[in-house]
Amino acid sequence: MTADIKSLRAVIVGRVQGVWFRGWTEKQARERGLNGWVRNCADGTVEAVFSGPARQVDDMLEACRKGPPAARVESIETFPEDAPSEPGFSQIRR
Repeated sequence: MTADIKSLRAVIVGRVQGVWFRGWTEKQARERGLNGWVRNCADGTVEAVFSGPARQVDDMLEACRKGPPAARVESIETFPEDAPSEPGFSQIRR
């Protein structure tokens, strides 16, 4: 039996750009074996897609609530998302 796979898109609001949030997120997601991506948005938020075993996705969201030391996360909105077609986790640069 395989673990339940969960895929979601997260929009992270707060002081999350210019504080190494994307690099930190990429490292954390890879350590959890997740697929997806992370990018900065023009409105100052960070957007990410996390896909993998439900427990690891939930753990990643919990980690994002704190983020790297210089970040100040105000809120995270999540939305259902299709699993990425490519394996692995990467940063998308605008």
